Amino acid sequence: MKIRKATLEDIDNIMHMYNSCVSGMIDEGINQWDSTYPNKQIILNDIKYSTFFVVEINKEIVAGINIDKNQDNTYNSIKWHDKSDSFLVVHRLAVKKEYWNKKIGKKLMLFTEELVINNKLNSIRLDTYSGNPKAMQFYSRLGYKNMGSIQLKINKDHYFCFEKIIS
Repeated sequence: MKIRKATLEDIDNIMHMYNSCVSGMIDEGINQWDSTYPNKQIILNDIKYSTFFVVEINKEIVAGINIDKNQDNTYNSIKWHDKSDSFLVVHRLAVKKEYWNKKIGKKLMLFTEELVINNKLNSIRLDTYSGNPKAMQFYSRLGYKNMGSIQLKINKDHYFCFEKIIS
């Protein structure tokens, strides 16, 4: 298994990975994502800013994650433990359905923690859909604390914000 920065040449394989993940989520009754999000333009933008990483197994892209410092304005309503500006934000973590339950998501989150340490930052922030109990359990098991909820999309339920202090 290899984690690396995505390139523009990866875009079709990344979107194939997202399609597999979204299909699996819908099969499980999780309507967090659909055919409109995450979309190709968003991922191309992530790649352009060098913030999108992929997991490869035998040269196949099986997972992806965007890691940056950008948080939605709704995050300002959350009472974060880390009051500094020294954090990374996780977006769009996804694993190809066929590779679920193989600890690939955990490896990506540990990779994110390494980025925090290597860049002398303090914490990681993220949000996850309230209708995705598996994701909420996943982040809790990894030591992330639920800090409250936000409303990101008009036609969706609320999202929970999670934080983990690393340093």
